[in-house]
Amino acid sequence: MNARNTLKVNELGHLEIGGVDVTALKKEYGTPLYVMDKAYIEDMCNVYSKTLQTEYGNGLISYASKAFSCLEIYRIVNSLGLGADVVSGGELYTAVKAGFDTSKLCFHGNNKTEAELIMALENNVGTIVIDAYSEAEKLNSIAKSFNKVQDVLIRINPGVEAHTHHFIQTAKIDSKFGFSIENGDALEIVKYVLTKENLKLKGLHCHIGSQIFEKKSFALAVDKMIDFYKIVKDTLNYEFDVLNLGGGFGIWYSDGDAKINTSQYSEYIKTIAQTLNKSIKDKKVKKPYLILEPGRSIVGEAGITLYTVGNIKEIKGVKNYAAIDGGMFDNPRFALYQAKYTVCAAEKMNEPTNITYTIAGKCCESGDIIAEDCKLPTLNENDLLAVFSTGAYNYSMASNYNRNLIPPVVMVKDGSSYYAVKPQTYEDLIRNDI
Repeated sequence: MNARNTLKVNELGHLEIGGVDVTALKKEYGTPLYVMDKAYIEDMCNVYSKTLQTEYGNGLISYASKAFSCLEIYRIVNSLGLGADVVSGGELYTAVKAGFDTSKLCFHGNNKTEAELIMALENNVGTIVIDAYSEAEKLNSIAKSFNKVQDVLIRINPGVEAHTHHFIQTAKIDSKFGFSIENGDALEIVKYVLTKENLKLKGLHCHIGSQIFEKKSFALAVDKMIDFYKIVKDTLNYEFDVLNLGGGFGIWYSDGDAKINTSQYSEYIKTIAQTLNKSIKDKKVKKPYLILEPGRSIVGEAGITLYTVGNIKEIKGVKNYAAIDGGMFDNPRFALYQAKYTVCAAEKMNEPTNITYTIAGKCCESGDIIAEDCKLPTLNENDLLAVFSTGAYNYSMASNYNRNLIPPVVMVKDGSSYYAVKPQTYEDLIRNDI
């Protein structure tokens, strides 16, 4: 595991997160259970904000809430002065209900509905990211009906292919997101949006992908975007005020990933800020307001998921399966793109790990696997397992498949715990059935 002060093995040989023994968490809340380390989340937010202020000065860290969205996470990041990006009416609604400063919200999405755009204007969302000609037309009409001029960005593909899973590379020409610089589409959409009387084009947005460790990808994206800023300045005599470079910083999931502590994440921000400062000086363009949108790296390693072992099946000479009380309904990422996770026997942390198990979920799907080839102590029924780095895209992607209940979310800090999301009930499952 990627140990830290708030994630360690205690004197009992148990995993401890946020000062709370996982045995106590199982006893109080049951399993499966999402557990979130609140202090880690706060540390990440503060490191990012402080580094941006020190290295660049004029900008905002905006939490990418698709990684993990609920009332409590919006309250936390809002209290720390961050902005947030939202990608649906549901995320926007949750942020508004949490009392978020909507002037610091940025609304993304490649196919925002008319109802969502109306909702954004009704709630005075600060910035909306344009991702289609028809969207620009539609939003201009809606803004006119509100007698408003709406600040917008345009999503651009800078042509930087980050080294990550192809499902989560988003800056290629062949992408459902954005407009490519390389084929001239980006310049044409800029010209088009500038003709809209009720849209104020503030700047550009790009996002080169997710789970990226190499910093040079972000530096290259900065240079590509400032090159395009220069083209727009020279061609259209127009200068942008804002540059939103998205997020995508990688986190530790398994042995193949770098182990980075909270303070080391500042290096990503430094690389971007230093590259940007040099690029705007060299190319003689106006210094833009810089927005960065980390999500996974704020909440990913803050989360662990606790499961109880059920049936254990040994197929001699083939494989050992340990079935758990969760599965793809609370973590579909292995089924989607073979995401790797690290698993431990949370109450046997000091025992030899000499047996190889595949951790299987309880859904009626052969592909319902959480992790393969896990080296663990000999497992027995009712043992407690912990899966690390599940704070991002687990609860967000959870479903009621097979009519299983989505697990609750518990925040832990300084030895205390509380519900951030309460447990579902079977009544919740049928609430909207007719």
